[in-house]
Amino acid sequence: MESYRTISHDGLSEIEIKKSRFICFLKRIEDEEEAKQLIQQIKKEHWKANHNCSAYVLGSHNEVQRSSDDGEPSGTAGVPMLEVLKKNQLINVAAVVTRYFGGTKLGAGGLIRAYSSAVSTGLNHVGLVEGIFHQSLILTIDYSLLGKLQNYLDLHQIVTKEINYTDKIVLTLMIPDSEKDRIEAALIDLLQGQVTIEHGPASYVEKPISSLSASDG
Repeated sequence: MESYRTISHDGLSEIEIKKSRFICFLKRIEDEEEAKQLIQQIKKEHWKANHNCSAYVLGSHNEVQRSSDDGEPSGTAGVPMLEVLKKNQLINVAAVVTRYFGGTKLGAGGLIRAYSSAVSTGLNHVGLVEGIFHQSLILTIDYSLLGKLQNYLDLHQIVTKEINYTDKIVLTLMIPDSEKDRIEAALIDLLQGQVTIEHGPASYVEKPISSLSASDG
């Protein structure tokens, strides 16, 4: 998987619609057991609430998708929540929306908008990240080349994970996997071959993203 999108961290947010409170809990999950534990935990904590509706997506291509209306009219809570997660192309995220009824019925359309908005608000609150698969390149250079290299790294916004100063300078760079061959060749050219490059461990690097898609509901 070259990249993925998910929430930056776990969190909660709350909106109020016609005196009904909608509290959205969001959590990064690795398996269904974590999702089920979150749902049970929220139900235990908010046992006085009228509804604790849920939705979650799992797997690099959302192979697992689950939702629950928890007593709300069929299709008015869990599915709209799930749609917000899917439209934002998120993976490995669970959402639980707790509703405390405020005395005014919202109707099917109102419920769909309310539960969608609760999740969208929650996503805005915690923020989204994109994880991109990176290869680490370990460069060994002479001190005299550091200025030239640093200018190149700054210009191309290349992440320096670590830098060590010994008799030479050893830098660990994180390069998007799809770019590593091109950048490696460019570095050799820039430094006129006066560099030793080794491949280190590969991993995902997460960066904040701002685009957020609401449900059509």
